[in-house]
Amino acid sequence: MDKQYLYTPRIVISAFRGGAGKTVASLGITRAIKDLGLKVSSFKKGPDYIDAKWLKLASGGPCYNLDPFLMDNETIKASFISRAQGADIAIVEGNRGLYDGVDIEGTSSTAELAKLINAPVIVILDCTKMTRTAAALALGLKNLDPDVKIKGIVLNHIVRARHERIVRQSIETYTGIKVLGVIPRFKKDPMPMRHLGVTPVEEHPDAENSISSVSKMIQENIDIDAVIDIAKSAGPLALSDGLEAQSVFHCLTQPKRVRIGVLMDEAFQFYYPENLEALQKNGAQIEFISAINTPKLPDIDLLYIGGGFPETQAEKLSKNEAFKKSVKEAIENGLPVYAECGGLMYLGRSITHQGNTYPMVGAIDYDFLVEKRPQGHGYSILKVERPTPFYEEGFTLKGHEFHYSRPIKINTLQKSVLSCSVMRGHGFDGKEEGVLYKNLFATYTHVHALQQKDFGIRLTRVAASYSGLRAEPRPLPWLPQAR
Repeated sequence: MDKQYLYTPRIVISAFRGGAGKTVASLGITRAIKDLGLKVSSFKKGPDYIDAKWLKLASGGPCYNLDPFLMDNETIKASFISRAQGADIAIVEGNRGLYDGVDIEGTSSTAELAKLINAPVIVILDCTKMTRTAAALALGLKNLDPDVKIKGIVLNHIVRARHERIVRQSIETYTGIKVLGVIPRFKKDPMPMRHLGVTPVEEHPDAENSISSVSKMIQENIDIDAVIDIAKSAGPLALSDGLEAQSVFHCLTQPKRVRIGVLMDEAFQFYYPENLEALQKNGAQIEFISAINTPKLPDIDLLYIGGGFPETQAEKLSKNEAFKKSVKEAIENGLPVYAECGGLMYLGRSITHQGNTYPMVGAIDYDFLVEKRPQGHGYSILKVERPTPFYEEGFTLKGHEFHYSRPIKINTLQKSVLSCSVMRGHGFDGKEEGVLYKNLFATYTHVHALQQKDFGIRLTRVAASYSGLRAEPRPLPWLPQAR
């Protein structure tokens, strides 16, 4: 087949460190360009759910993750081309600092991603308590890797006109990089932070107005026309011969017609759109369910519980006794359940947060204590040591974890076993992970369908197997039961 090319204008927004203002700038620029009547395709670099949800709100369309650690280069390019085609501009928000990766070479960094998708970079520079030194930082970013095309800089935390003038002149004089504008210091943070990062869209009291106010500020202080011109300077991006932009994950030749329930509410929001899309392309009819408001688990063939913040919604979750009971009964009757992080916590006996303990589903023999510091944070790799409904022995899961909770085994109950060893990351204790009970598998590791390309196949096959056995409720016949 002929080589596929992407000609869509595109930019990567980065910074010299995390917390320097990338998200505010990305959201404001995205909405400002959308308000011009242009179609914006948004992306977030790395394993991130919260920023991606904000970008979705700002752009008015889905936001997709691009993760050089979890995905190979051609998959990233195929996904990016597929999602950016037809847009007027593609905007990628980076993570951490521009050159920060998993090693001293900057592997998997935002800089490497920008080179991979042939995109110019705009750097957000935090100018707190500095003037001419800002030029030294900008010059270092420019010279560390000349193949990274830094085309513009936005000055953040500018206090007054004199501050802006000295910083702007210093950067443009010593680096030759155009300063596109400034972000004034806010009197009140429009994007308040808490554990795990920015407050999620679902829990922000006034998310749309926050986006609008940030966009207004950006339009008043940043040259949006210059931003668009930089995006237009991106050259064509080619996809290798033999690959199709639409073929980013594996699909069954004959999709399984199954019903998969997905918990989606204030407590559970962490789902990659590609994961849900992979299920749908393999025949799944997805039914979104609120664990807070739904009185009873509906008739489904599999339950998928993603991550989120069950600890902040623990009181509401605990009060829905009927729903918790229906979930536990379904699990005891063999319903397949795939749960990640917050979903894992929900399935335990209780969650203790800020000194209060809230009863949860009680399907697995663990309590969860939410600590003040992260217990696991970063990329994770697990090896399956005993077969589960979804993964065979010897299979390797590659994903990421970010949790403040710590599991506490209830020794008086011996229901579940841990099915995986930890090869990278923390998991339960740095050694083991992956709760297995009947047809339930629950883990702290979040997986992405563009890394685990048969994710949709695995879940829909398990759902189909269960669907065929429901007249006689019993475990899936090929699953060794926990002892």
